[in-house]
Amino acid sequence: MDAETGSISGGCPFSGNGGTRSLLGRTNRDWWPDALQLDILTQDGKSANPLDEDFNYAEAFNTVDYNALKADIKALMTDDQEWWPADYGHYGPFFIRMAWHAAGTYRTGDGRGGASSGQQRFAPLNSWPDNGNLDKARRLLWPIKQKYGKNISWADLFVLTGNVAIESMGGPVFGFGGGREDVFEPETVYWGTEEQWVDQGVETRIIPDEGKALDNPLAAIQMGLIYVNPEGPGGNPHDAEGMARDMRETFSRMAMNDEETVALTAGGHAFGKCHGAVPADQLSGAPEGEALALQGFGWATDADQIRDGHITTSGIEGAWTPNPTQWGGDYFRLLFKYEYELTESPAGAKQWTPINPDPEDMAPDARDPSKKVPTIMTTADMALKRDPEYRKISERFRDDQAALDDAFARAWFKLTHRDMGPKARYQGPEVPAEDLIWQDPVPEGSVPSDSDVSSFKSKVMDSGLSVSELVKAAWASASTYRNSDHRGGANGARVRLAPQKDWAANDPQELSKVLSKLDELRGGISMADAIVLAGAAAIEKAAKDGGHSVSVNVSTGRGDATDEQTDAESFEPLEPFADGFRNYLKTKASVKTEDMMVDKAHLLGLSIPEMTALVGGMRALGAVSKHAKHGNSIGVLTDRPGTLSNDFFVNLLDMGTKWDVVDESGDEEFVGKDRKTGEERWTATRTDLVFGSNSQLRAISEVFAENGGEEKFLKTFVSAWTKVMDAGRF
Repeated sequence: MDAETGSISGGCPFSGNGGTRSLLGRTNRDWWPDALQLDILTQDGKSANPLDEDFNYAEAFNTVDYNALKADIKALMTDDQEWWPADYGHYGPFFIRMAWHAAGTYRTGDGRGGASSGQQRFAPLNSWPDNGNLDKARRLLWPIKQKYGKNISWADLFVLTGNVAIESMGGPVFGFGGGREDVFEPETVYWGTEEQWVDQGVETRIIPDEGKALDNPLAAIQMGLIYVNPEGPGGNPHDAEGMARDMRETFSRMAMNDEETVALTAGGHAFGKCHGAVPADQLSGAPEGEALALQGFGWATDADQIRDGHITTSGIEGAWTPNPTQWGGDYFRLLFKYEYELTESPAGAKQWTPINPDPEDMAPDARDPSKKVPTIMTTADMALKRDPEYRKISERFRDDQAALDDAFARAWFKLTHRDMGPKARYQGPEVPAEDLIWQDPVPEGSVPSDSDVSSFKSKVMDSGLSVSELVKAAWASASTYRNSDHRGGANGARVRLAPQKDWAANDPQELSKVLSKLDELRGGISMADAIVLAGAAAIEKAAKDGGHSVSVNVSTGRGDATDEQTDAESFEPLEPFADGFRNYLKTKASVKTEDMMVDKAHLLGLSIPEMTALVGGMRALGAVSKHAKHGNSIGVLTDRPGTLSNDFFVNLLDMGTKWDVVDESGDEEFVGKDRKTGEERWTATRTDLVFGSNSQLRAISEVFAENGGEEKFLKTFVSAWTKVMDAGRF
């Protein structure tokens, strides 16, 4: 944990602390209303990406002279720049922080954040208080990025530079995988609803005494932080229990256990220092709101202040060890050797200083090595000594340097690669040979012959399994995919393993019956392929029953994962709390159900027409959850369920139907009655009616419902279905 910044978990990924919230929270326009707005230029499907549409980052990365690139980065570490001098004459600690903060936004709740798209270049991340002065780190890297051009993405460069920085100071590195893709505009991510940043005194997001939990899918403890407030919960350095609680909660939501948390904290703090040399009000503002002449720089911008080292980021001032540019065991040695007293930095931040330190345990001044200054610990560091569980791990690492070396190297690799997805996506000569459980390994599959596929699909359609059952099973398997961190999907057939086989959204009893029959029929075809192929066969039959011929050309060659290859606990965040495509809602949430449907569509990489077609098609196919109050009928809006048709749109837009809320549903369920007779015709949910009430969705629904629109609907549905089935097929 980089302290330049700094069970309640689980449950609904959209639950809050009361009231209905937006999935967007505070946006860049809220924070910087006067900033140049470019959104209008990306309307109508226009891309902000300047590279060719078929440009492949992985292929480009593999053309790089990797050793030369690393050599250039290593040389940069000690190439001291007058405009931003290196602490201790070495930029290594600075670049480690840059890489950490690029990767450390990752959270397990929705897989968003992380280093894989180079988002640190854009607001709000480029202007978070926690990312103070990292604008200079990125600018130091520009000559290297310029030299290697599009063959190295910013996203890869951030992480690789962090690795080289560790290596250049004698630290352990487990490996590196390249191939990350840059984006060229801010991504839409829910970062929270607070109206203030952490440095403006906003309180922590966890207050147990008031029943206040950390809002899922958030992971950081305060707005504008990567992890926790290093001064303590809400800035309280005396709340030792709360400090450990906050660390444990936020790190677990970023996929780290206690050992990894301790290793990362100690390993990261083996290097560099915190900055709190002057009160923050003496500095300029964050980059996004600063003057044009500063050219994207913010915070410390005055040349005299920079020269004199009058820099403030976290507000805490000092190094953790007497050797800030050398890997070793000094961090734990000092943590346990001394008693610490609470002091204040020149910037007024709370920090801990060793009592009566020996001269050899003093740190060099960052700009004048002839001077010695006391080392420091943050309240977050003190938690590794105060908390019983953290202390056990810390003492073990103190006494076993090799164990710390290995744990840190592995945890750093996980931190910087967790959002890349399967190992098959990793590129380059330093990809570790070892398969790691958090990479969700899947054995290599084999591609079945066309005749085997045809024979299997015929057997499936003669098996007695219904179209609805087969489509639901395929959707349950494939729709877990998240394009945020490339987890989930049909590859591996984990829908047949715990915990997915027991998820309520998957109708476990029905799913078990379907999977058992497919296993009996599949022959040499993998279960992962069999589930997807069976769904394709069902859709082809459903279209034929409606008088249309379609081919659902899903890919094959998937492998089947085992229980031993599956970290069941890590899959819990993928469980659907709501799935508008299946009309499933576990319970009413603080976010509108239709918002959750849009969020899921975004994670599946769907366009608005694709989302619309999939919802309408799955309703027509009867592929809705049995957990809906009205059984399998709610939202179907067709008299011929199991036939692939545009009936959902035709009947939803029928002006002969009047819709009323079902009172006891809490505005979640509705009944459609004949305007003339009052006879009940249909039932529906919010995720059904939104396609008639929202003007943009209604416009698309009208295209699918109008005369001649069925062909367009079928084409869009099949294309979108195939996209979901093949998502995650690496």
